Amino acid sequence: MEGGNGPDLQLQQLPLATAAISVLPHEDPYSYKENLIGALLAIFGHLVISIALNLQKYSHIRLAGSRDPRAYFRTKTWWCGLFFLLLGELGVFSSYAFAPLSLIVPLSVVSVIASAIIGIIFIKEKWKPKDFLRRYVLSFLGCGLAVVGTYLLITFGPNSHEMMTGDNITKHLVSWPFLLYMLVEIILFCLLLYFYKRKNANYIVVILLLVALLGSMTVVTVKAIAGMIVVSIQGSLQLGYPIFYIMLVCMVATAVFQARFLTQASQLYDSSQIASIGYILSTATAITAGATFYLDFTGEDVLHICMFALGCLIAFLGVFLITRTKKKSIPFEPYISMDAMPGMQNVHDKGIAVQPDLKASFSYGALENNDSMAEIYTPATLPVVQEEHGSKGVSALPYRVLEHSKKE
Repeated sequence: MEGGNGPDLQLQQLPLATAAISVLPHEDPYSYKENLIGALLAIFGHLVISIALNLQKYSHIRLAGSRDPRAYFRTKTWWCGLFFLLLGELGVFSSYAFAPLSLIVPLSVVSVIASAIIGIIFIKEKWKPKDFLRRYVLSFLGCGLAVVGTYLLITFGPNSHEMMTGDNITKHLVSWPFLLYMLVEIILFCLLLYFYKRKNANYIVVILLLVALLGSMTVVTVKAIAGMIVVSIQGSLQLGYPIFYIMLVCMVATAVFQARFLTQASQLYDSSQIASIGYILSTATAITAGATFYLDFTGEDVLHICMFALGCLIAFLGVFLITRTKKKSIPFEPYISMDAMPGMQNVHDKGIAVQPDLKASFSYGALENNDSMAEIYTPATLPVVQEEHGSKGVSALPYRVLEHSKKE
């Protein structure tokens, strides 16, 4: 009997040992394979997205520098860029189904690296020898640091995996860590929105923190939707759960409002500042959301967590160096007040002059609904002198514009 029970006991102990190994996040080769697939999909997606955006930018620049009367959406280059953009977004979306959220989000640094390299190689800019060290060497140094940070992120990233079923997502949604995180995020978002809308706190950190808070919820819902779709493809249908459509609505809503705040930030600040600060804030909030909702760092040792944090910091520094070397756009400085010209009507109800935005407006006379805002500057006007009327029968001009020398 003992000889017969020996193999049975060994077979009964084997599943227990396998279950014990699966709990350890860094000893399951299948988990490493899923992490690698997700990381490669994210890198491919961000690389293709960067190429697509540069193709569309090239299409706009070429049309602006030629006499071609066609609209930009009638060119093959722009449609090619749109195709690559959709392909890249599909790759990034698919990556969330394989790897943890905290690993995929920081890999958006790849798009910054690719944009820097494409800008240096394909954009023929004239530079002076004294500017080479300040611009291009720092750009390559930033790219190198970003690559090192990306390697550390992939190597020491969280390795927790679970089936994205409707029941699991529902349990995560009502767990107390995520509910506490949502309470803090809602309070912080309402405070920032109050200061932004009511107190006119148009600081770049305020706007991009609003974007980051919305973005953290966007990536949480994206991972849930992508995971449920993959599980459905594997044979266990998950599209009948109401949580799938709740996540879908939340994803669309947060993405739309996130785009609106980003548009407002791009009208006020330079794109390089938005890229660097936005990447840091969005990555930090998304990692926090992944750690509280999906429990990405459960079972991780201190060494892996510290090395992952070091990889994030190195990637942050690399993005900062890359974006710091970009040329900043010079805002248009207004000189003439339109309401001071004879015959020019004022289009605002409360008498505010039509002026271009001092922050970063690229269109002269762009109207903005700032009737409820206090004037932050006084428009400069041309000095005018009213002349006396000449002899009878000769109508003199009611105004005479004084000429200024170059010194004045």
